[in-house]
Amino acid sequence: MAQMLAFSILAFILFIGEVVSIRTKAWIPSIFISGFLFLLGYWTFFPPEIVAIAGIPPAVVTVLIYLLITNMGTLLSVQELKAQWKTILIALSGILGIIAALFGIGMLLFDFQTVVVAIPPLVGGVVSALIMSEGAEAAGLPTLAVFAIVIYVMQGFAGYPLTSIMLKREGRSLLEKYRNNELSLKQSGPIDEKAKPNEEVREPKMFAKIPPEYNTDFFKFFRLALVGYAAYLVSTLAAPYVEISPFVLCLFFGVVARSIGFLERHPLQKANGFGFAILGLLLFVFDGLKNATPSMMLEIIYPLVTLIALGVAGMYVFSFIVGKLLKVSKEMAFAVSLTALYGFPADYVITVEVINSLTKDEKEREVLTSHMLPPMLVAGFITVTIVSVILAGIFVGFL
Repeated sequence: MAQMLAFSILAFILFIGEVVSIRTKAWIPSIFISGFLFLLGYWTFFPPEIVAIAGIPPAVVTVLIYLLITNMGTLLSVQELKAQWKTILIALSGILGIIAALFGIGMLLFDFQTVVVAIPPLVGGVVSALIMSEGAEAAGLPTLAVFAIVIYVMQGFAGYPLTSIMLKREGRSLLEKYRNNELSLKQSGPIDEKAKPNEEVREPKMFAKIPPEYNTDFFKFFRLALVGYAAYLVSTLAAPYVEISPFVLCLFFGVVARSIGFLERHPLQKANGFGFAILGLLLFVFDGLKNATPSMMLEIIYPLVTLIALGVAGMYVFSFIVGKLLKVSKEMAFAVSLTALYGFPADYVITVEVINSLTKDEKEREVLTSHMLPPMLVAGFITVTIVSVILAGIFVGFL
């Protein structure tokens, strides 16, 4: 397949997903439709390496992940991270709900090894799925090695629509309060209502005296890359003592770089690179579907559906209880815990899609963004990037 044909097909699939999302006012998220179309493509005429053919090999995706996560850090202030302690507790409670449901009920239906292999990928990211897959392979469990990858690939199909539904309900409630003057822009959120009109021009503060015309797209990319490299360097230096993902540090370093004025808010968007970066990352995520063949899906469909359903149910119960105790709406609490099923960039994409579908008024969008986006981003990083890897490291020893 020619490179530009491959790229055109993949870009068209992402476009179709967006069209469906717009037409259904985000009731059907674009990621859900795009993932389904990718699955059909791999089962019919897609070459397995179509994403790499299109020009998005893993090396390119790694760069994009560094840039995107550092960029996401600039959307969160240090104050916001402190303010999100409720989000962190709810996200952790959702994970406990998954573990409780699968060990409590799942053990009655499936063997111990199946449950152990399922939990870390169900909680989060590709790293935990790979750890469990390799562990199962080494333990002489080839079917479970495949199962670990497939459950990671397929769990989003449960998470995407449920998250969209919860966020739409929460968004409508917030809009009603705002229109009744019962809610204002969240000051600690990513958009600061108290910002002066000319602050956008003066960002980043560390380079405020440099003429604006010198703050070029390349200068923004350079500073983003430098912060990403700093995160990588710290994770490497810390490796002999403690294992810290450079991507976790990218988020933290992005927050710090924005706080000290080294980076402006959303530099990747200002450098006109955000759209392509998201496109590349989404293609890489969907690339994982190439391993889910029809025969494989039929073989593991029962444990796949059952364990995901049990996990989501446990997640809802635990997040509802903790959300109730912390005075967080059940919709927002469940949406926050659901980020464990997909993480970044889906948490960002779905939230923005829902906000854009609820209102056309820019001020109202800012209000919804300030209340809904920070907890979704923080929860996604806590569950997928941090907790799932820790769980995988523990659970793989049980095989």
